[in-house]
Amino acid sequence: MAAPARRGPYFCGIDAAMDVVSGKWKVLILWELDHHGVRRFAELRRGLPGVSEKMLVQHLREMEEDGLVHREVYAEVPPKVEYSLTARGRSLNAALAPLGAWGGERIREIGAEKVSVVGAAPERR
Repeated sequence: MAAPARRGPYFCGIDAAMDVVSGKWKVLILWELDHHGVRRFAELRRGLPGVSEKMLVQHLREMEEDGLVHREVYAEVPPKVEYSLTARGRSLNAALAPLGAWGGERIREIGAEKVSVVGAAPERR
């Protein structure tokens, strides 16, 4: 059983925000859903190389509980489930954009490789 979401007290707004985005994959899930809109589970998994099915399920459930992700289940065979960002998820992603820009600059400064999601080999940028 998952631990209940932390509800404070918080030291500051960053503490509260980090509570929601803690975990290696959550900000990447936010980016993937913002970039592609609606995604099925398998599409999310392919778009996030290295994430395990268990971790993706766990993070998606937590993000749904936190009001960041909407899960739409269609009554068909085989079952169809789609994920998308809520307004709160989109606003959090927008708040993280400056951090992404900072990270992009760091990648360039240190000459690090940036992984290409489409191909298996890392690309130099």
